[in-house]
Amino acid sequence: MKTQIKAKFLRYILNKKQEEQGFTLIELLVVIIIIGILSAIALPSFLNQANKAKQTEGKTYVGSMNRAQQTYYLENGKFASNDEFDNLGLGIATTTTNYNYAILPATGATTTVTNQARPRTDGIKAYIGGVKLGNVTRTNEATTVAVLCEAKLGKDINNDKAAKGTEVAEFGTPSGSGTPPSCPTATYNNLSNNTSASSQSDQTSSSAPAGGG
Repeated sequence: MKTQIKAKFLRYILNKKQEEQGFTLIELLVVIIIIGILSAIALPSFLNQANKAKQTEGKTYVGSMNRAQQTYYLENGKFASNDEFDNLGLGIATTTTNYNYAILPATGATTTVTNQARPRTDGIKAYIGGVKLGNVTRTNEATTVAVLCEAKLGKDINNDKAAKGTEVAEFGTPSGSGTPPSCPTATYNNLSNNTSASSQSDQTSSSAPAGGG
Protein backbone atom coordinates (compact mmCIF):
# COMPACT_ATOMS: atom_id res chain seq x y z
CA MET A 1 0.00 0.00 0.00
CA LYS A 2 2.79 2.31 0.89
CA THR A 3 4.53 1.44 -2.39
CA GLN A 4 1.44 2.50 -4.37
CA ILE A 5 1.25 5.78 -2.50
CA LYS A 6 4.93 6.45 -3.20
CA ALA A 7 4.46 5.67 -6.91
CA LYS A 8 1.49 8.03 -7.18
CA PHE A 9 3.41 10.72 -5.37
CA LEU A 10 6.41 10.35 -7.73
CA ARG A 11 4.13 10.56 -10.78
CA TYR A 12 2.57 13.70 -9.34
CA ILE A 13 6.00 15.28 -8.78
CA LEU A 14 7.16 14.35 -12.31
CA ASN A 15 4.01 15.73 -13.91
CA LYS A 16 4.28 18.93 -11.88
CA LYS A 17 7.89 19.35 -12.93
CA GLN A 18 7.03 18.89 -16.59
CA GLU A 19 4.27 21.49 -16.33
CA GLU A 20 6.74 23.99 -14.93
CA GLN A 21 9.30 23.48 -17.71
CA GLY A 22 7.58 26.11 -19.93
CA PHE A 23 7.56 26.35 -23.76
CA THR A 24 9.98 24.66 -26.09
CA LEU A 25 11.93 26.69 -28.67
CA ILE A 26 9.67 25.46 -31.49
CA GLU A 27 6.57 26.52 -29.59
CA LEU A 28 8.03 29.98 -29.02
CA LEU A 29 8.88 30.30 -32.72
CA VAL A 30 5.33 29.33 -33.68
CA VAL A 31 3.93 31.99 -31.33
CA ILE A 32 6.29 34.64 -32.74
CA ILE A 33 5.29 33.75 -36.32
CA ILE A 34 1.59 33.97 -35.46
CA ILE A 35 2.10 37.37 -33.80
CA GLY A 36 3.99 38.58 -36.90
CA ILE A 37 1.19 37.47 -39.22
CA LEU A 38 -1.48 39.15 -37.10
CA SER A 39 0.58 42.37 -36.97
CA ALA A 40 1.00 42.39 -40.76
CA ILE A 41 -2.77 42.09 -41.17
CA ALA A 42 -3.75 44.63 -38.51
CA LEU A 43 -1.12 47.36 -39.05
CA PRO A 44 -2.34 48.61 -42.47
CA SER A 45 -5.88 48.79 -41.15
CA PHE A 46 -4.72 50.72 -38.10
CA LEU A 47 -2.72 53.19 -40.21
CA ASN A 48 -5.68 53.66 -42.56
CA GLN A 49 -7.97 54.50 -39.65
CA ALA A 50 -5.37 56.91 -38.25
CA ASN A 51 -5.17 58.71 -41.62
CA LYS A 52 -8.97 58.92 -41.83
CA ALA A 53 -9.02 60.59 -38.43
CA LYS A 54 -6.48 63.16 -39.65
CA GLN A 55 -8.44 63.72 -42.87
CA THR A 56 -11.57 64.57 -40.91
CA GLU A 57 -9.83 67.80 -39.93
CA GLY A 58 -9.13 68.80 -43.54
CA LYS A 59 -12.63 67.95 -44.74
CA THR A 60 -14.28 69.81 -41.87
CA TYR A 61 -12.09 72.91 -42.16
CA VAL A 62 -12.52 73.29 -45.93
CA GLY A 63 -16.28 72.86 -45.58
CA SER A 64 -16.25 75.58 -42.93
CA MET A 65 -14.13 77.82 -45.18
CA ASN A 66 -16.69 77.38 -47.99
CA ARG A 67 -19.57 78.43 -45.80
CA ALA A 68 -17.59 81.30 -44.28
CA GLN A 69 -16.78 82.57 -47.78
CA GLN A 70 -20.46 82.60 -48.66
CA THR A 71 -21.26 84.58 -45.53
CA TYR A 72 -18.34 86.91 -46.19
CA TYR A 73 -19.65 87.64 -49.67
CA LEU A 74 -23.09 88.48 -48.31
CA GLU A 75 -21.53 91.00 -45.95
CA ASN A 76 -18.76 92.44 -48.13
CA GLY A 77 -19.76 91.91 -51.76
CA LYS A 78 -16.59 89.88 -52.42
CA PHE A 79 -14.83 86.70 -51.34
CA ALA A 80 -11.91 86.77 -48.91
CA SER A 81 -8.45 86.29 -50.39
CA ASN A 82 -5.58 84.55 -48.61
CA ASP A 83 -4.43 87.90 -47.18
CA GLU A 84 -7.88 88.20 -45.59
CA PHE A 85 -7.99 84.66 -44.16
CA ASP A 86 -8.47 85.88 -40.58
CA ASN A 87 -11.44 87.99 -41.68
CA LEU A 88 -13.45 84.81 -42.23
CA GLY A 89 -13.70 84.57 -38.45
CA LEU A 90 -13.14 80.80 -38.30
CA GLY A 91 -10.59 80.89 -35.51
CA ILE A 92 -8.45 78.16 -37.10
CA ALA A 93 -4.71 78.18 -37.64
CA THR A 94 -3.47 78.26 -41.22
CA THR A 95 -0.91 75.59 -40.27
CA THR A 96 -1.69 72.51 -38.16
CA THR A 97 0.10 69.22 -37.58
CA ASN A 98 -1.64 67.67 -40.58
CA TYR A 99 -2.42 70.49 -43.04
CA ASN A 100 -1.55 73.90 -44.39
CA TYR A 101 -4.65 75.95 -45.22
CA ALA A 102 -4.72 78.57 -47.96
CA ILE A 103 -7.04 80.53 -50.22
CA LEU A 104 -6.64 81.27 -53.91
CA PRO A 105 -6.33 83.98 -55.09
CA ALA A 106 -3.77 85.32 -52.64
CA THR A 107 -4.98 88.91 -52.95
CA GLY A 108 -7.78 90.94 -54.50
CA ALA A 109 -11.55 90.73 -54.86
CA THR A 110 -12.92 87.99 -57.08
CA THR A 111 -16.13 86.23 -58.13
CA THR A 112 -14.51 82.80 -57.60
CA VAL A 113 -12.36 81.42 -54.80
CA THR A 114 -10.66 78.09 -53.96
CA ASN A 115 -10.14 77.04 -50.35
CA GLN A 116 -7.34 74.52 -49.90
CA ALA A 117 -6.19 71.96 -47.32
CA ARG A 118 -2.66 70.92 -48.29
CA PRO A 119 -1.39 67.74 -46.53
CA ARG A 120 1.87 68.10 -44.63
CA THR A 121 2.64 64.37 -44.48
CA ASP A 122 2.39 61.48 -46.92
CA GLY A 123 -0.61 59.19 -46.80
CA ILE A 124 -3.36 61.71 -46.02
CA LYS A 125 -5.65 63.18 -48.66
CA ALA A 126 -5.90 66.79 -49.83
CA TYR A 127 -9.16 68.76 -49.87
CA ILE A 128 -10.23 71.76 -51.89
CA GLY A 129 -13.43 73.78 -51.91
CA GLY A 130 -14.67 76.04 -54.67
CA VAL A 131 -17.07 78.93 -54.16
CA LYS A 132 -18.34 81.23 -56.90
CA LEU A 133 -20.84 83.94 -57.58
CA GLY A 134 -23.87 82.56 -59.37
CA ASN A 135 -27.25 83.71 -60.57
CA VAL A 136 -30.78 82.36 -60.11
CA THR A 137 -32.13 82.28 -63.67
CA ARG A 138 -35.83 82.72 -62.84
CA THR A 139 -35.37 85.73 -60.53
CA ASN A 140 -32.01 87.04 -61.79
CA GLU A 141 -30.98 87.13 -58.13
CA ALA A 142 -27.27 86.87 -57.32
CA THR A 143 -26.25 83.84 -55.26
CA THR A 144 -23.13 81.93 -54.18
CA VAL A 145 -22.62 78.23 -54.89
CA ALA A 146 -19.98 75.90 -53.47
CA VAL A 147 -18.44 72.44 -53.85
CA LEU A 148 -16.22 70.24 -51.65
CA CYS A 149 -13.63 67.94 -53.22
CA GLU A 150 -11.56 65.08 -51.74
CA ALA A 151 -8.35 63.79 -53.35
CA LYS A 152 -8.58 60.29 -54.78
CA LEU A 153 -5.15 59.37 -53.42
CA GLY A 154 -3.23 60.26 -50.29
CA LYS A 155 -0.26 62.58 -50.65
CA ASP A 156 2.78 60.83 -52.13
CA ILE A 157 5.81 62.84 -53.21
CA ASN A 158 6.78 59.98 -55.53
CA ASN A 159 3.41 59.83 -57.30
CA ASP A 160 2.54 62.64 -59.70
CA LYS A 161 -1.10 61.49 -59.82
CA ALA A 162 -1.61 62.19 -56.11
CA ALA A 163 -3.19 65.60 -55.42
CA LYS A 164 -1.21 68.04 -53.29
CA GLY A 165 -4.00 70.41 -52.30
CA THR A 166 -2.62 73.22 -54.46
CA GLU A 167 -5.13 72.50 -57.24
CA VAL A 168 -7.93 74.91 -58.16
CA ALA A 169 -11.64 74.12 -58.39
CA GLU A 170 -13.16 74.25 -61.88
CA PHE A 171 -15.64 77.09 -62.21
CA GLY A 172 -16.69 76.83 -65.85
CA THR A 173 -18.28 79.60 -67.87
CA PRO A 174 -19.98 81.92 -67.56
CA SER A 175 -18.76 82.70 -64.04
CA GLY A 176 -22.12 84.17 -63.06
CA SER A 177 -24.18 81.08 -63.93
CA GLY A 178 -26.00 79.15 -61.22
CA THR A 179 -24.04 75.96 -61.96
CA PRO A 180 -21.91 74.97 -58.93
CA PRO A 181 -18.13 74.69 -59.28
CA SER A 182 -16.77 71.22 -60.02
CA CYS A 183 -13.74 69.20 -58.91
CA PRO A 184 -10.67 68.40 -61.04
CA THR A 185 -11.92 64.97 -62.10
CA ALA A 186 -8.46 63.45 -62.66
CA THR A 187 -7.38 63.84 -59.05
CA TYR A 188 -10.49 64.58 -56.94
CA ASN A 189 -13.88 63.14 -56.02
CA ASN A 190 -16.89 65.41 -55.55
CA LEU A 191 -18.12 64.92 -51.99
CA SER A 192 -21.03 67.25 -52.58
CA ASN A 193 -22.74 64.54 -54.65
CA ASN A 194 -23.07 62.25 -51.63
CA THR A 195 -26.56 61.66 -50.34
CA SER A 196 -25.81 62.11 -46.63
CA ALA A 197 -27.08 65.26 -44.96
CA SER A 198 -23.57 66.26 -43.90
CA SER A 199 -22.35 66.05 -47.49
CA GLN A 200 -25.35 67.86 -48.93
CA SER A 201 -24.51 70.81 -46.73
CA ASP A 202 -21.15 71.10 -48.47
CA GLN A 203 -22.74 72.05 -51.80
CA THR A 204 -24.79 75.06 -50.86
CA SER A 205 -26.14 78.25 -52.27
CA SER A 206 -27.00 81.50 -50.54
CA SER A 207 -28.48 84.69 -51.85
CA ALA A 208 -26.11 87.60 -52.30
CA PRO A 209 -26.53 91.29 -53.07
CA ALA A 210 -26.93 91.66 -56.81
CA GLY A 211 -24.50 94.54 -56.93
CA GLY A 212 -21.62 92.56 -55.29
CA GLY A 213 -18.47 91.80 -57.21
